[in-house]
Amino acid sequence: MLLTVHQRGARLLAVAIVGAHMFFGVQRAWAEGPAAGIERSAPHALRMGKTTASRSTPRGAVEAAGKYFIEFRARHALSYGHTFLVHGRLNSRGQVGRVTADQVAGLHPAGDGPQLWSVGHVLPVPAETGPSDGDLEDEYISARFRVILDEATYRRLAEHIRAKQNTPTMWHAAMYNCNTWVGEIAHFAGLAAPTNNLLFPADYIAAMRTLNAGRELTFTRSEDARSVRD
Repeated sequence: MLLTVHQRGARLLAVAIVGAHMFFGVQRAWAEGPAAGIERSAPHALRMGKTTASRSTPRGAVEAAGKYFIEFRARHALSYGHTFLVHGRLNSRGQVGRVTADQVAGLHPAGDGPQLWSVGHVLPVPAETGPSDGDLEDEYISARFRVILDEATYRRLAEHIRAKQNTPTMWHAAMYNCNTWVGEIAHFAGLAAPTNNLLFPADYIAAMRTLNAGRELTFTRSEDARSVRD
């Protein structure tokens, strides 16, 4: 039992050291501006770049015009990135188009500064579930995975997302982060999500696409509606 206590203490100390290191690194990036911060993002996440983003064919885009969707996204950030989702209805070109704040859902530390984000690497901190800085801008997207839904399925899923957003929760970098929160919504929709919530956001979304190969095209037939759980 004594060994377990020491192990927990050592782990907490290690997390605190990592959190402090990341705090000062992010503080410097924050002071130098968004462009500097993106250059200091996790190298592997940057290598993923936009190559992991799905691209619809012209024919596929026309067929998807006006349909409901949920799109799981990853974007670059001042640190290692962020995982979130966008949902709604595709435009007449079969594209997501301009994203509004009410279409975005994702878990992140409350506030605009890096303070709670840094503390959240040691202790759980208050969280928000709407858009964060950069979520509305396509140029920061590093990966995406879109699923087309029929209207009934979408309505139920959108209701679940709103309820989840209205449920107070805390953010922790390891125990309950943006990957975990988005993965729970994917599970509700009958989709698979990576079990490792410590993946870089771009890797997490890329893994989700792989786990759900073939699911990107539909969810529009009536028998698929049961994939969304009550």
